Amino acid sequence: MENPLRAQSGVIRQLRLENTRIAHMPHATPPKIIETLGAHPGEGPRRLAAHLDRMERTALALGYPFDRARAEALLDLAPETPQRCRLTLDSDGALDLTTGPLAPNPTLWRVAIHPEPLDAGDPWLGYKTTRRALYDRARAALPEGIDEWLFLNRAGEVCEGTITNLFTETLTPALSSGLLPGVLRAELLGQGWREAVLRPADLDGARLFMGNSLRGLIEARLVAV
Repeated sequence: MENPLRAQSGVIRQLRLENTRIAHMPHATPPKIIETLGAHPGEGPRRLAAHLDRMERTALALGYPFDRARAEALLDLAPETPQRCRLTLDSDGALDLTTGPLAPNPTLWRVAIHPEPLDAGDPWLGYKTTRRALYDRARAALPEGIDEWLFLNRAGEVCEGTITNLFTETLTPALSSGLLPGVLRAELLGQGWREAVLRPADLDGARLFMGNSLRGLIEARLVAV
C-alpha cells in the first residue's frame, strides 16, 4: 500500500487522504497527531478506545507508526482529581503524554461566527493534528466576552469551533462541510443525533451546544461581534 505521506527535506511531497491528492504541500516538520481526553477519579480516561481508534486511523492515513499498547500504558491513569490529557504521536512513532488539571465546565458559552471561512476541500480538516494554525490564532484572539468561535466554510455552511463540534438537540454539521470527526460527535451520532448541512439561519431559535470528548456538551448562545 502506498504511503500517503512522504516527507523529504522537510517538505511534504504528497498527501493522499480519502482519495484526495495535494502535491508539494510545504511543511517544515510533519505534524503531530493529537488526542485530547479527560481522565476522572474512579473511571480513568473517558472514551479511551475511541480516541486510540481515531489516532490509529490517522496514523495509518499519514503513514506514521503507532504502538497502541504503548499508548494504552501511558494512559493507564487513576487520577485523584479530573485531568486534561493530551497524547501526541510524531512521524517517527514517538508518543508523548502531558496532563494537567481539568477545570469545571462553564454553564454557558457565548459563541461568535469567525470572519475567515474554511476550505471544505482541505483534507487536513478531518484529522486532529498540530497543523491547526488558524484555530490557534483564532482562539488566541477571542474578543472579550466570547468563549468560542464558530467557523463557516466558503459556501456559508456551518463547520465547527476552534476546539469543539457544534450540536443542536438533534443535529450536527455534516463532515462534507469540512470539520473534524470528533469522538463525542461520533458517540452522539450513535445515540440518535443526525448529520445535516446547516447554515447560520438554521441555528436561529435552536438550542445549541458546543462539545468535545474532554468537556462534553456546553450549552451555547450565538452572538454578534
